[in-house]
Amino acid sequence: MQLLLQLILLFLAFISYEHEAIGNLEMPYTSFLYPVNKHTDTAQPLYSITIMTSYVNETFQNPKFLIDIDAPFTWHDCILVWFNYGENICPSNKVCTSPVSCEEYQCTDVRTTYSYRGPSCPPLTNSYTLPGWGFCTCPVNVMNPVNGICSQAELNFDTFEANTSDGRNPSHVYQDILLNAACAPSTSFESFPTNVTGVMAFSTSPYAVPASFFQSQLKTSLAICLPSTTSSPGILFFGAGPFYLLPHSNIDVRSLLTYTPLLKHPDSFGYFIGVTDIVIRGRSVNISGNTTTKLSTTEPYTILRTDIYNRMVRRFAKVTKRIPLASPVRPFGLCFRTFENGTRVGLKVPDIDLSLKDGKNWTITTSNSMKQITEDVACLAFVDGGANIEHGIVIGTFQLEDNFILLDLENSTLGLSSSLLNKETSCANFNFTGS
Repeated sequence: MQLLLQLILLFLAFISYEHEAIGNLEMPYTSFLYPVNKHTDTAQPLYSITIMTSYVNETFQNPKFLIDIDAPFTWHDCILVWFNYGENICPSNKVCTSPVSCEEYQCTDVRTTYSYRGPSCPPLTNSYTLPGWGFCTCPVNVMNPVNGICSQAELNFDTFEANTSDGRNPSHVYQDILLNAACAPSTSFESFPTNVTGVMAFSTSPYAVPASFFQSQLKTSLAICLPSTTSSPGILFFGAGPFYLLPHSNIDVRSLLTYTPLLKHPDSFGYFIGVTDIVIRGRSVNISGNTTTKLSTTEPYTILRTDIYNRMVRRFAKVTKRIPLASPVRPFGLCFRTFENGTRVGLKVPDIDLSLKDGKNWTITTSNSMKQITEDVACLAFVDGGANIEHGIVIGTFQLEDNFILLDLENSTLGLSSSLLNKETSCANFNFTGS
C-alpha cells in the first residue's frame, strides 16, 4: 500500500513538473502576421490581407481577403462539401469547407445575434441538404462592404493558416486558425478588387478572428499598419509584440504610441474611441459630448457629421486663406490649387489634432489630411456624412495610412503613432525577407 502511494505521488509530481515546464516554455514567435495589400482598381481604395488556405499540390493557396474591423464573421468564395467515406470531391481551384447544420448551436447563435442586418437582407430559412449530408445547411446574411448589397451565404467550419513572427521577420512556423465562417457565391465579390475573394472579420464579435486564438501565450492585440502605396505591402500583426520597422531595427514601434481607451457601442462589433475636440492651429472645433468616433478599414476618408464638418472646413479655410482655392472635387468640399501660373504652390497646411478623452492628442499631418487629386489640385480629405449619420466621426483609411495602430483587446486601449513618415519609416517597411 505504501509503495502504491509513493508511485501515485511520484506520478502527480511528474505531471505537475510537465505542466510547469509547458507553462514556462517560450514560444518561438510572439505574433501572427499577414501582408497588407492596397487596392486602387475599385471605386474606392481598399485593403486586403494575403492568407493561406487549402494545401494543394504541396503548397498553400494564398487568396486575399478584405480587412474589416466591423464585420461579425468571415466570409469568402468557397464550397460546402461533405467528405463522404474519405473521398475528397473538392475542385483543385476552390476552397472547400464543412457545413454547419441548421440544428447546431452556432447556426442559431450567428443568425439571432451575429448576422448582418439591413433592409436589403433576405429572410433566413433553412435551404437545402448537401449530397451525403443528412441535415439542412445554415444560411446567414453577409453584407458587401463595397456596395452595401446584402446576400445569402452558408455557415461553415473553416480553417486558415497564419504565418508567425518574432516582430522582426516572418518565421517558417504556421498555426491553424479555426473559426466559423461562411461560403458566399462568386457573384458576391463582383465589386471587389481583382483577386480579392473574401472578407476577414477582425471585430470584437466572438465569431471574428481575434476570438478564435486560444493560445494564452499570445497577448490579445491587433496591430494594423495600412500602406499608402500599392507597390509594397503593409503589415497586420496579431499578438503581443514587439514590432519593428526598418530602418529602425532596434526600436519597438510600441514605444512610439500614444494610448487612449477603447469604448464599447451596444449596436456594433467595431472599435470606438472618445474624441472631445478637433483643434486646428490652436482653435477648437466644437464637438457635442454624445458624439461617437468609430474606426473603419472600409471607409476611404474620414466622415464627419454635417455640423462638425462645416465648422472644421470653415476653420481650415481660414488658416489656409493664402493658398489659392480650386473648385471642389467630389466627395470633398475644400480643394486647393497646387500650381499657379506654372509655378508649384507650397501646400503648407496646419496639422489637425484630435483631442482624446484622456487629454492626449492624435495628430493628423499633411500626408493624412490632404489628398492629391491631380497634379494641380489637392483636397482636404474629410467628407460630409450628413446631419443624421449614426456616428458623428468615422475615421477612414486615408487617415490611417502609414499610421501604426495597436488595438489592445486585453486592456481595451488603442495605441496610435500618428504618421510614421515623420519618424523616417512607413507601414511598407517591415522586413518580409526572413533575415
